[in-house]
Amino acid sequence: MEQPNTDVIQGTLDMLILQTVSLEPMHGFGIARRVEQISRGVFKVNPGSLLTALQRLERAGWLDSDWYQTENSRRAKFYRLTRTGKKQLEMERADWARRASAIARLLNAEG
Repeated sequence: MEQPNTDVIQGTLDMLILQTVSLEPMHGFGIARRVEQISRGVFKVNPGSLLTALQRLERAGWLDSDWYQTENSRRAKFYRLTRTGKKQLEMERADWARRASAIARLLNAEG
């Protein structure tokens, strides 16, 4: 049996990153791991896509970052949500809920 696709749905990576970082500041590898854990393995984040998205979110002012030592004594860039990032996350959540509701209506439509 073919394995289901575990790529993050196109257009949702920013929202998933913002949501994950809203829980606590974390480094890139931690973000990818947390998305996979919370989604129970349904979503896996491509490291290249994650790096590009983190840079884009920082440029947009939705994330801020600082370098810190990790638990295993490595330097890592830790990201945290900014005030404008919180507002963006709220807008993205509302948009996602609207779209998911529309899809559910379509899937449950009877002819």
